[in-house]
Amino acid sequence: MLRHFFKLSEHHTTIKIEVFAGIATFLTMAYICLVNPAVLALAGIDQGAAFVATCLAAAIGSASMGLLANYPIAIAPSMGLNAYFTYGIVLGAGHRWQVALGAAFVSGLIFTALSLSPLRRYLIQCIPHSLKMAMIAGIGLFLAIIGFKNSGLIVSSTTTLVTLGNLHQPTVLLAILGFFIMIALEALGFISAILLSILSITLISVLLGYSHFHGIIALPPSILPTLGQMDFKGAFNLGLLTIIFAFLFVDLFDATGTLMGIGYRAGLMNAEGQLPRMKQAMFVDSATILVGAVLGTSSTTSYLESMVGVKMGGRTGLTACVVGLLFLLTLFFEPLATSIPLYASAPALIYVALLMSKSIADLDWTDVTEYAPAMITVLTMPLTFSIADGIAFGFIAYTLIKLFSGRYRDLNSTLVVLTVAFIIKYTWFN
Repeated sequence: MLRHFFKLSEHHTTIKIEVFAGIATFLTMAYICLVNPAVLALAGIDQGAAFVATCLAAAIGSASMGLLANYPIAIAPSMGLNAYFTYGIVLGAGHRWQVALGAAFVSGLIFTALSLSPLRRYLIQCIPHSLKMAMIAGIGLFLAIIGFKNSGLIVSSTTTLVTLGNLHQPTVLLAILGFFIMIALEALGFISAILLSILSITLISVLLGYSHFHGIIALPPSILPTLGQMDFKGAFNLGLLTIIFAFLFVDLFDATGTLMGIGYRAGLMNAEGQLPRMKQAMFVDSATILVGAVLGTSSTTSYLESMVGVKMGGRTGLTACVVGLLFLLTLFFEPLATSIPLYASAPALIYVALLMSKSIADLDWTDVTEYAPAMITVLTMPLTFSIADGIAFGFIAYTLIKLFSGRYRDLNSTLVVLTVAFIIKYTWFN
């Protein structure tokens, strides 16, 4: 039945290969079950409920990708958007976490509508490549500054905004050690380098008495504190329109880039260079955002870590279904997740930031009208502590620079309309 449903023979794979590929993918991204609840807890969300929401959203999304699109691609809450959810929307802008969940849900609705229409491809084509790459790198730097902050490596300063933290603090030293362990394990080829580093620092911290150990296995906590808690009235506030579009743009480009990249690596492209079931895959990706918001977690996305399973031979949705099953089993490890101190997970944010920052290399450094607005996007995201502001400033800079330099033919109507909307937002509604 499995061979027939997932078309294993057509993809030159076996049940054994798919199962081991799913296990490998899960091990590379299981850290999200530890990091995401800790990040969302800072926004005021019940950490136990956030843990359950994270596991369930990842399980439902991954299994749906496997069953409906038959792709070996796993889905889980996004590293980047979870930080933006907490630090940008709740702690930064002062909105309640229920409003942030509502904004995530609304962006998911728009994303789902786009996924079912030709507008998705049109919108992706309208955004310049340089701004797409800048968004990825900017989110990376946004994650990095949060990682440095959570580790204690940087602290606030009244004279210089930020400054070096206390390097004599044991927890800071443990965070630094965790980063080097993570990089070393990655260099040695460990597929679960991030997870092993987090668990290692947690163990050391518990043994030294710097954190408390709550156990390993227990029945899952209640999800009721977050289930269905979206505040739609607050989400439709004019001031949150930029936030909703920030969620939408990041989800759209991240999902498309990940799906195309993994599809290419797995040899799933057709003769025209397109994924044959792209609409189904995008629908699952967008619909999972809705599921995640209802459960009580920030926006989900397709995970680039799925590439590990592809490298091990995973070619069908059976790989993704195995990942989904393993996320369900993770529900019983909530005590371990709550034992993770913030400084143990901080290196994971920094490491993911380094991976995302590589997209800067894809900018056209010979054309100042391309790299200048791109770098404005990259720099304003961490410095304003807002992904939405970074996207808006990038669009405004791109359009005005092209106009002032006489390169107006590089623009399109969508870019101009969005730029005008952002200018109006900052002029009258900021």
